[in-house]
Amino acid sequence: MKKYISMFMFALLGCLALVSCDTETDESAGGTAVEQMAGIWDVQVDAVDENGNVLYEDPYGLGTITVNTYNTAANSDKEMWLQDAGFWGVQMKVDVDYAAKTFSAAAGSSYNPSNAEAGNVELLEGQVLLNQGKNLHGLPCDSICYKVKFSDDDNALTYRISGVRHSGFYE
Repeated sequence: MKKYISMFMFALLGCLALVSCDTETDESAGGTAVEQMAGIWDVQVDAVDENGNVLYEDPYGLGTITVNTYNTAANSDKEMWLQDAGFWGVQMKVDVDYAAKTFSAAAGSSYNPSNAEAGNVELLEGQVLLNQGKNLHGLPCDSICYKVKFSDDDNALTYRISGVRHSGFYE
């Protein structure tokens, strides 16, 4: 009886080994529609005048903060999510011109639609510049820069947020 059970188990194992094999394909996973604009960014916030001249460097003493940009569920090259982690609580969709690597949001857009108390924002001159930034070691990397005005800012300042793509390494 042991002999038959052993043979049955061996045959079952052989069948499972053959069934579990899957044919390999040449398909690649691919990227998203805003792949070159998406990322984690290490940025600084400065208050600027209408000509872009710095009025106050790091007016709130935040140092380097993180901004995330990523594709929407629709995976369209016409919009992406912009989220800051540490400045104004921005979490919104922005309009994208992917060919030019620019983005914006019209005045009157809520900077956090899921928060009823959030004010409005005007996002201007947003752009991702491929290989135009420098990391701490002087090597080229992508950079991001945009200006924002918040309706609920008591100081009524325009802020320039700029920095480079996060490398993933401690620097």
